[in-house]
Order: sequence, then structure tokens, then C-alpha cells
Amino acid sequence: MADTRALIEQYYSALNSDDLPGLLALLSDDVVHDVNQSHREDGKLAFRAAFEHRRAHYDEQMVDRVICINEDGSRAATEYRMQGHYLATEDGLPRATGQAYDLQAGAFFEIKNGEIKRVTSYCNRQEWINQVSPLHDQS
Repeated sequence: MADTRALIEQYYSALNSDDLPGLLALLSDDVVHDVNQSHREDGKLAFRAAFEHRRAHYDEQMVDRVICINEDGSRAATEYRMQGHYLATEDGLPRATGQAYDLQAGAFFEIKNGEIKRVTSYCNRQEWINQVSPLHDQS
């Protein structure tokens, strides 16, 4: 369990510091990434592309993390606050003007041979849209 906890902490440390090489080093070559309320991507190349897309559109930090791990360390779940700024407009979403957001989110992990085999991320997309919407009261 301690090894899994350290692995998950390293994952978030790399994610929060935009350390792509460090992040990729934690993943199995055949990592599966279930993108929030979207689709599934397979492999490190797809994960790299998702990371670069995220970096281009969002400046985020995953803070106030709570990590739960099963007894054999093969599964983990995290809950955290996702704080960030919406930097570049994505198709079908509100126009980006650097809006701030702060919402609860989470992720599920499968660990195999000391590497992250699967990441499933989740946040309430509608709440995020509400927070970055031009009609949202930012006061």
C-alpha cells in the first residue's frame, strides 16, 4: 500500500508541475486512460496527447487530495479539488477568457507491476461549465 500511495503522490506531483517525462515514467506502456465523461484512450502516446491538450487549454492544480488504496495496492482512488484557469477555447464549450474554476473531482487507478495501468478521471462537467460560463457570478 505504501508503494501505491507513493506512486499516486508522484503522479499528482508530476501532473501539477507539468512534468510530462516524469508523468510518463509512472505509466505502463499500455496504460488505459478513461477521459472524463468522454472516451477511452490506450497507450502512452495517447496519454501524452491528452496531457499536451490539457496543458494548452487549462492551467490546473489538483489540491486537497485524499487517497484511498485497497489492501493489496492494486487499486486506488483519489478525491481532490481541481483549481484552475480556462486558457483556450475548446469546441462545444464556453469561450475561454482565463476564467477561474474550483470544483471537486476524482480519479480511479489500477496499479500493476509498480506502474499505473489505468486512470479514470471524473469531474462534474456541468458544474465546470457553470463556473466558466459568462453568466456565472464570479464574485
